Amino acid sequence: MSYQDKNVTCVECGQSFIFSADDQSYHAEKGYTNEPKRCPPCRQSRRANRPSDGGGGFGFDRGPREMHTVICAECGNEATVPFRPRGDRPVYCSDCFSRQGGGTGGGGGRY
Repeated sequence: MSYQDKNVTCVECGQSFIFSADDQSYHAEKGYTNEPKRCPPCRQSRRANRPSDGGGGFGFDRGPREMHTVICAECGNEATVPFRPRGDRPVYCSDCFSRQGGGTGGGGGRY
């Protein structure tokens, strides 16, 4: 398919920018169906101002993780875990969890 440069108006700043034939070809190759809505400077600014949560860039910030205090089923020490224990399974402190084979599917563990 043959592409031609297009003038597009940025929804952010209202300035006109060129959606080049090369960019259109790249968009088509990647399967993108929408034209860009923002000029390159506004796109760059928008990316720079996104919250960075290390979670894939979905702009989702769940805030601080809720921790729960429990008594370890193995050693009896107090521990904190990032989930609400249901009471039907043993919960271990991190040391005992590691000794039980936690995280490897080797029995025991915290669910």
